Amino acid sequence: MKGLRHYLNKIKPNFEQGGKYGRFASTFEAFESFLYVPNTVTRKGAHIRDAMDLKRTMTVVIIALLPALLFGMFNIGYQHNLALGLTLSDVSVWSNFWFGFLKVLPIIVVAYAVGLGIEFLFAELRHEEVNEGFLVSGMLIPMIMPVDCPLWIVAVATAFAVVVGKEMFGGTGMNIFNPALLARAFIFFAYPTAISGNEVWVAGLKNASAAGMQLVDGYSGATPLSDAAAALSNGAQSIDWSMGTTPIDWFYGLIPGSIGETSTLAILIGAFILIWTGVGSWRIMLSTVIGGLVMGGIFNLIGTNVMMDIPAWYHLLIGGFAFGTVFMATDPVTAAQTDRGKWIYGFLIGVLCVLTRVLNPGYPEGMMLAILFMNAMAPLIDYYVVQGNIKRRLKRAKVNA
Repeated sequence: MKGLRHYLNKIKPNFEQGGKYGRFASTFEAFESFLYVPNTVTRKGAHIRDAMDLKRTMTVVIIALLPALLFGMFNIGYQHNLALGLTLSDVSVWSNFWFGFLKVLPIIVVAYAVGLGIEFLFAELRHEEVNEGFLVSGMLIPMIMPVDCPLWIVAVATAFAVVVGKEMFGGTGMNIFNPALLARAFIFFAYPTAISGNEVWVAGLKNASAAGMQLVDGYSGATPLSDAAAALSNGAQSIDWSMGTTPIDWFYGLIPGSIGETSTLAILIGAFILIWTGVGSWRIMLSTVIGGLVMGGIFNLIGTNVMMDIPAWYHLLIGGFAFGTVFMATDPVTAAQTDRGKWIYGFLIGVLCVLTRVLNPGYPEGMMLAILFMNAMAPLIDYYVVQGNIKRRLKRAKVNA
């Protein structure tokens, strides 16, 4: 490492202002700070010093994402082989994981290449340091995608999320909406067939006949949410959950779905890491769950269609509810900042998610729309919470006077 440090010190003057490659100063600084802790310190003024900087925060979030990502890779192989009639007794865990790894890796590479490329470009144009914010977004975007989403669509959606969702607002820390969810929303409305239907959730299912795959009779690749939405649209009296999946399967994640969203267990491990390290807000997570249960319970009491009859706690296990609660709703930039505001913000996300799922089968994955809507409402929530605190303090001051 000393040799690398010496080499960086040797070439660094070329990337400083007035140097031969001075226009690439932001790019050099980004690579240098990735390898070594910056040696810059505050020289004057009063500052709050904390060991948890942005880079460490991003690192913790990525570590928390790993259980869901690794399980998602395994599940991709498992679902693919299950469609062919093969079980774990026929195909090893490692073979399932390796199949999924090869499917997911290109999506991750494309998301990071496009997103970081745009981040570096804007940093150079603005003569600013490259922020680490996309390190997490670049991982979140692949994890909320179907495995069969075309790579060029992933690239276009990532570019849209970074340019429109972040850079137009001033970059990391200035964005109103969660960039990863913006990428998903862009695909959902611009290329709906790439992120909806039954065929996109299982690798190879979309082009099964062309690939010569002999699928198990009756296998559809449907997610629990799509089964429920189909039952509502068809006016069915009950929901026929595909392939006999149970809440236990939903909890472990052995169901079709987005790459990193299926396993509630893996997501809970990530939630523990975020809460233990203080990076994720437990208030938002808990209030979102409460909101979902309350809204689901109200619909259970009304019970006029099959979606309303779904037990409230089912909503916590299916779709992207768990993943959105832990990794999307808790985004410190786009979420509410006040403690009371976090309770309100999370509760309304849970309510709106279940409300959207039950009342509009055209948008069965209500978590995306619920979080994006509440991203826009978060500043308003914080404003009224602060104003309420000010009024109460003024009232106490008058009483004491």
